[in-house]
Amino acid sequence: MPTAQYSSLKDRVVIITGGGQALGRAYAHEFAAQGAIPVIAELDEQNGERVVREIEQKGGRAMSVRTDVAIEAEANSMAETALSAYGRIDCLINNAAVFSRITIAPFWELPVEEWQSAMRVNIDGAFFCSRAVVPAMQERRWGRIINIASTTVPTGRPNYLHYITSKSAMIGMTRSMARELGEWNITAHLFMPGAVETEVERPSVSGVMFENLAKQQAVQRPATMEEYAGFMLFLCSDDAEFTTGQTFAANGGIAFP
Repeated sequence: MPTAQYSSLKDRVVIITGGGQALGRAYAHEFAAQGAIPVIAELDEQNGERVVREIEQKGGRAMSVRTDVAIEAEANSMAETALSAYGRIDCLINNAAVFSRITIAPFWELPVEEWQSAMRVNIDGAFFCSRAVVPAMQERRWGRIINIASTTVPTGRPNYLHYITSKSAMIGMTRSMARELGEWNITAHLFMPGAVETEVERPSVSGVMFENLAKQQAVQRPATMEEYAGFMLFLCSDDAEFTTGQTFAANGGIAFP
């Protein structure tokens, strides 16, 4: 569990796309523990509701909104639902992505429909959700948008071309957002995590492969989901007021972007 406590996070409304499992779920739990209100924007409605129940059982607050981030109208509806419930939107974590069950193959063998799906969810989804929340942030003249990339971008890991291409787009998107939103005290950050094991099965990556990846790092141990969640807490807190447009990499030193 992250030890840092951020009093500025209390009562902040934090939308987490793909928050029903894996890292998104971990982020939701850690924000709730800080007194924030995570809004789980999740395609799998059952997963989203499960995370809400888990948080409420611990005495926290949360809500789930069934959302397909690749559909603009659903991204807009997600933001409207959160705003109607809480009267504010403080932070957006664009965590939803096509990843865990993608085909791993040379790019000339990748199914075209998987390429298109990665672009729709990983790029369009971040764009639609960011567009949807910005007006509420501009009205309050405060906000945080955190886009998620991947350490596969600087390492150029082979056979992930659709995923890596979509995540590379997050670099430019974040920098442009930072420039365009700064006058409203809205910041945009890019978080670039390394490999981490979660409860979600990944047929393409075995436990042995995770161990081998850890051996390639400067810090030769596996990451934890709680460590990554700690970055999210910091970036959404008042302690990160004077940084924007930056890439924060947490990968044990397997790459230095």
